[in-house]
Amino acid sequence: MIPFPVIGVARPNFLILTPICVSLGLASVLLSEHGVTWGLFAVVLLGALMAHISVNALNEYTDFQSGLDFKTDRTPFSGGSGTLVIQPRLAPYALGIGLVSLFVTLICGIYLLQHVGWGLVPIGVLGMLIIVTYTSWINRNRVLVLVAPGLGFGPLMVIGTYYALTAEYSSTALLLSMIPFFLVNNLLLLNQLPDVDADRSVGRDNFAIAWSTEKSAWLFLIFCILAYLMIIMGVVLGRLPFTALIGLVTAGFAYQVFKGIRAYRGEIKQLIPYLGKNVVLTLVTPLLIFLGILADIIII
Repeated sequence: MIPFPVIGVARPNFLILTPICVSLGLASVLLSEHGVTWGLFAVVLLGALMAHISVNALNEYTDFQSGLDFKTDRTPFSGGSGTLVIQPRLAPYALGIGLVSLFVTLICGIYLLQHVGWGLVPIGVLGMLIIVTYTSWINRNRVLVLVAPGLGFGPLMVIGTYYALTAEYSSTALLLSMIPFFLVNNLLLLNQLPDVDADRSVGRDNFAIAWSTEKSAWLFLIFCILAYLMIIMGVVLGRLPFTALIGLVTAGFAYQVFKGIRAYRGEIKQLIPYLGKNVVLTLVTPLLIFLGILADIIII
């Protein structure tokens, strides 16, 4: 029997990001002439959730084994769950959760392949590679660790959802996928700031380590602007309905976070409110876009 506390390695509080990102893939299908096969959608959502749980659990296990989790100044938004630091005996269970979740993801992918064909293979293979290499390899390359999170939750989830439901690729799905791409990259970029010294001690490399905080803040702002430009571009090009512009209402939050990060001088307590606002920004923006698209479809 798996001890209940080990569930912490899945980081349940953060799993809401997955259905929100998948919802953009669903929105792109609803905007197309295709119908939605809800059974297939359920498999897509299950596979995406299992992939998220797998990368979280494997990250927790690897960071515990390397000793990194004992060095981090943990916050509600960074530094892992701390589950294995508190109860080291749960480490084998954490590894088991990571591997079993990965296996379920693979089974979901194989099931979907039988329905939509081999066009889904590149998305599935790249997703699996990100999961198994994220902590041990991707985290040692500042460019890869900057874009891998957004790639996983953006193009892979959004375009993958569209393809799994339609057996086609879509420029609308690509456009929508770039919104979580930039926002989730920003999420991990800022969450690395409290862990700079700890990450450096185990050989990690990222822009939080390599750059000043001010440069990281400007990179954050650029990514936010690009995310909002994707929304505007989608409406201007006629790919998205006017109601999708509701996603722009979080721009004020983005500017607050930018100013807060620029003012950060190493006091982690000062940073926490802005990390929290960045989480809200990352979750609420794509959710509002989905709801805006849904409202347009219902009204029409």
